[in-house]
Amino acid sequence: MNRRTFIGVAGSAMMAVGQDALATPQLSSKTARESVSDGIHVRFLGTGAADWNGRDDRGELRRLSSILLDGHVLIDFTETASDMLPEGCHPDTIFYTHSHGDHYRPAAALALGSIRTVYLSQTWYDIAMSEFSKAAQKLGVPMPKIIPLCIGQEISVGGLTFHPLPANHATGHILEQTLIYLIEKGTSRLLYATDTGGLMAVAARLAGIDAHAKGEPITGLIMEATMGMDHEVDFRLYAHSSVATVERTAQVLAKTKRYQPKTAGLPVYLTHMARTLHGTQAELDAHLPASLRAAYDGLEVVF
Repeated sequence: MNRRTFIGVAGSAMMAVGQDALATPQLSSKTARESVSDGIHVRFLGTGAADWNGRDDRGELRRLSSILLDGHVLIDFTETASDMLPEGCHPDTIFYTHSHGDHYRPAAALALGSIRTVYLSQTWYDIAMSEFSKAAQKLGVPMPKIIPLCIGQEISVGGLTFHPLPANHATGHILEQTLIYLIEKGTSRLLYATDTGGLMAVAARLAGIDAHAKGEPITGLIMEATMGMDHEVDFRLYAHSSVATVERTAQVLAKTKRYQPKTAGLPVYLTHMARTLHGTQAELDAHLPASLRAAYDGLEVVF
């Protein structure tokens, strides 16, 4: 059975440290936490870009991009991904990358009933405060604590340390600085990079993978590939990455030993894939370079 079968479909739960594993929403968050004490557990709740809106005419389904870390912290969240949360999972924290509607929907976060803290760039803090307040009043629920972030700041949450880094992306709020995140736990260093057109020099410097100021290597990379292999000439290149962009990035990081996964051969994972610019999961599995792997909804990986 190939991965295409599992995009948006519940299947048999399996776990594997250092490699990908098929999983279902029925996997308990307690089990996930107990099994990944030595690494960062990532569950892909959604892997699609903004042009996904339910199952398409190919039978494929990607929810909007979001991940769950160690069973209790979210990066981005919309209602499209709510059915991918494990049974008994009650995330208490959300880190947002930016304010676009395929990543940020206050009502969806509040509807979870468990979110206590929200982190986002200080460049749109006032906007988020107003929108969360309106959503909370409409739903009749308490406001979470909203904490503004600065580039390079260090935040520790439940055994994970987050470093907000600048993304190469823009929103309708002209002064908003969009973010990607370096996440650390023990000797694991995972870079989660969506939405961004490549990696900015300042982000690379702060993450320790800059060519001129080498720090600790990253042990995992999840990077957006909104565009496929054949879409280098596309207006989205100013704010998004393609498969070729990610492949070049992975090659440079591996060659310079700035990407050193704990398990040999662990690929770089692609997310935020546009429905109109990619083939099916089966086609991606068949044609992607060996160093890359297309993530899919429900995939679990320990970095």
